[in-house]
Amino acid sequence: MNKQGNTYTFLYAAILVVVVAAVLSFVALSLKPMQTKNIKIEKMQNILASVKINDVEANEAEKIYNKLITKTFVVNVKGEVVEGVNAFDVDLSKEVKKKVDKRNLPVFIYTKDGVNKYIIPVRGKGLWGPIWGFISLNDDKNTVYGAIFDHQGETPGLGAEIANEAFQKPFSGKQIHNESGKFVSIEVHKAGKGTDIHSVDGISGGTMTSKGVDAMLKDCLSSYEAFLKK
Repeated sequence: MNKQGNTYTFLYAAILVVVVAAVLSFVALSLKPMQTKNIKIEKMQNILASVKINDVEANEAEKIYNKLITKTFVVNVKGEVVEGVNAFDVDLSKEVKKKVDKRNLPVFIYTKDGVNKYIIPVRGKGLWGPIWGFISLNDDKNTVYGAIFDHQGETPGLGAEIANEAFQKPFSGKQIHNESGKFVSIEVHKAGKGTDIHSVDGISGGTMTSKGVDAMLKDCLSSYEAFLKK
């Protein structure tokens, strides 16, 4: 075959593309179990962080999670337990796209000194992509014990601040129901305006991400209202 001809060039390029694609596919499949495990470990670390168990090493996360998270289950919007669904395996990115009455709602329970903390996952939209987190409630199922949030691509120094303790810490002690027992969520106000028991300050310069957190909390926490009032 004439190595200077077009036929040779096209054939060579086609073979090269096939070989490279095969190698990439093999590498991707080889790494998938490790990636899946890392995602699982990170989720466990985040659940633990929502009840103020921080700095858990990756190699210890599963052991500590299994010891401290004493119960997990899934409920529906009526607050009824859904049988046959693993709470940890529920993909919230898919659930939030469903109508509320079709959602599987995971609950994780952390028990300390005989007292339960109820951990609820939340997920929504920030300015540039998805945002998510976990909110833990005291045994009254009303007062926030702890909160942790993360994001995919919010602006560093602005919206990305939701992943920092300075934004997350003020959620502790806030309440999601008013004195009459009505669900009001936790509002994320303009910086400097979150002064009452049902609100926190948003991020200065991160207005859209703050609004995203506000909407995320209203949407996700309200889905659990029947369960929380039982």
